[in-house]
Amino acid sequence: MPKNSKVVKREIDDDVIESVKDLLSNEDSVEDAFKKSELSVDDQDKDVDIEEGSDVEDERPAWNSKLQYILAQVGFSVGLGNVWRFPYLCQKNGGGAYLVPYLILLLVIGIPLFFLELSVGQRIRRGSIGVWNYISPKLGGIGFASCVVCYFVALYYNVIIGWSLFYFSQSFQHPLPWDQCPLVKNSSHPFVEPECEKSSATTYYWYREALNISNSISESGGLNWKMTICLLAAWVMVCLAMIKGIQSSGKIMYFSSLFPYVVLICFLIRGLLLNGSLDGIRHMFTPKLEIMLEPKVWREAAAQVFFALGLGFGGVIAFSSYNKRDNNCHFDAVLVSFINFFTSVLATLVVFAVLGFKANIINEKCIIQNSEKIVKLLEVGNVSWAVIPPHINFVNITAEDYNLAYDMIKKVKEGEFSALGLKPCLIEEELDKAIQGTGLAFIAFTEAMTHFPASPFWSVMFFLMLVNLGLGSMFGTIEGITTPIVDTFKVRKEILTVVCCLLAFCIGLIFVQRSGNYFVTMFDDYSATLPLLIVVILENIAVSYVYGIDKFMEDLKDMLGFSPNPYYYYMWKYISPVVLLSLLVASIVQMILSPPGYSAWIENKATEEFQSYPKWGLIVCISLIVFALLPVPIVFLIRRFNLIDDSSGSLAAVSYKRGRIIKEPVNLEGDDTSLIHGKSPSEVPSPSFGKKIYRKQTGSPTMDTAPNGRYGIGYIMTNMSDMPESDL
Repeated sequence: MPKNSKVVKREIDDDVIESVKDLLSNEDSVEDAFKKSELSVDDQDKDVDIEEGSDVEDERPAWNSKLQYILAQVGFSVGLGNVWRFPYLCQKNGGGAYLVPYLILLLVIGIPLFFLELSVGQRIRRGSIGVWNYISPKLGGIGFASCVVCYFVALYYNVIIGWSLFYFSQSFQHPLPWDQCPLVKNSSHPFVEPECEKSSATTYYWYREALNISNSISESGGLNWKMTICLLAAWVMVCLAMIKGIQSSGKIMYFSSLFPYVVLICFLIRGLLLNGSLDGIRHMFTPKLEIMLEPKVWREAAAQVFFALGLGFGGVIAFSSYNKRDNNCHFDAVLVSFINFFTSVLATLVVFAVLGFKANIINEKCIIQNSEKIVKLLEVGNVSWAVIPPHINFVNITAEDYNLAYDMIKKVKEGEFSALGLKPCLIEEELDKAIQGTGLAFIAFTEAMTHFPASPFWSVMFFLMLVNLGLGSMFGTIEGITTPIVDTFKVRKEILTVVCCLLAFCIGLIFVQRSGNYFVTMFDDYSATLPLLIVVILENIAVSYVYGIDKFMEDLKDMLGFSPNPYYYYMWKYISPVVLLSLLVASIVQMILSPPGYSAWIENKATEEFQSYPKWGLIVCISLIVFALLPVPIVFLIRRFNLIDDSSGSLAAVSYKRGRIIKEPVNLEGDDTSLIHGKSPSEVPSPSFGKKIYRKQTGSPTMDTAPNGRYGIGYIMTNMSDMPESDL
């Protein structure tokens, strides 16, 4: 006990409520007690926020370890796009040269904006709705827009996990079911399925066996029951993992985030041992510097950086809100961003090693088929033996010898060459065929794996990896929906998660119709791109210009214990907004110039054809964008013009102070504390005399209590004239 403290023994009435902690807290001096009280009530600029030390703060979940948190952020940011989007863009936009604009834009918009979202989530310790209400209540619609976009993305993203689960379940067979075209039996003799013969075994299996796809988006075709069951399984997995929030999903992150790296490394080692894998990697990283100067390359690189890190979804903010306030989120931002980048490079190496192997197999078939044609042409005399170099052996011909014979015949038969029906068999041409998205995972990769030794094992590993990548991103997406709603409306997280997943499954039945793949394309193109760009632009403006970039930098210094590099100041205030606005304009122009449509699978032609959306489809596309952005102007107008009565307890009557939701005072008359602090009696926090001491006001049986059920300091101070200061 301190030397200066005094224990005053006296009689008090039964209205004084004390506990063991209250008695211990009396050891503090009166001056210290009032300083603490002032910090709790008035100090809005310090790190000691209103909710610190409160029951709300104590009850907020936290990560078990820093590793668990990093794995959660990595699992959210590293997703299917790293495997089937980045390699495609790299191949399409200059090979190795594409890495230069990507890295530049990662430093200009990627890391700064990722750091910004981590910072606001960790500082305010709320989900996206609470964070942006705290920054500026008029911009609170940003958080609601993030939730809507998250939900749109979750609807179709889990369908892809369902597809992966279906292929995973079918991989426990030898040979794999997509290895050969099926035979159709009739009365005379069996024959190969015509649709499969026109395309390929893996293409036929994807469109006909897995999706059983219709010819257009207007032909529903009913539910595909196999995919419906897989979608249900996917949502059950997500629901069970997320039902306890980070307390349940955090433990699963150890597996879901690390397992894909094990698979990618195994695939890379196996791929490098395959014939032709080095051809694929060499083609991948051969820089095409002239392409790098095109504006389109920079636009697509910026979009990939933007979506790869999961900016604007709210998942980044939600995960970081469970951190301690002194966590070094700057280190986290740089670490996760570069892990994401190197994962994309690793996935690209794997993809092109496998595609190089596949291209060699296709090239060998091409050489054999065309060599047989050349032999027939030589036998019938259409081509003279004198044209063919004497060392060429058509029984065991190499790629170099075939190309030499092809060039000689083309030179001699220049006018008649097209009629001969010979094809150039070049690996580069096969590798130049740009494949992305589902076409890469469910057609090209599956075809390559049929030629692997022990192909079922590699197929199981590959699709289990896709499931884990998808689940890691889904956890962050669902967290971006549930955390803001739980923080704002104080609902039970378990109930909200179950309702959210059940409703999503019901809506997701749209995507497991026979025409469901076309709706997945529609949602992927229109539900996220523009809305997320606008959301992140508003986030940047809200922090830099509404809240104030100087004040935000001071907050970061107070939180981190050091001043962030001035680089971030200039990025957030000048460079990032300009780059984001440029990207938004370029995306709108691209959307206007590209006719809205989708690639439909035509059964009788066994090929894809571009089709425009019907009128109702265009309305759906526009509605997705409008509904995602609608919360921003609605919340702004409600709070700007007080369109909803403050006394109604509705959305307009809510203000946010340091992450706490409090009602706007309706009547401040007759309460000195409310006049001083601008709060109603029930909103005034308790004094910080160590813990809390409460005293009822004599003769006030109907008095309101503090939010925790006890009496606030406002009532202590109004009836304590008979109490010596030393007794406080």
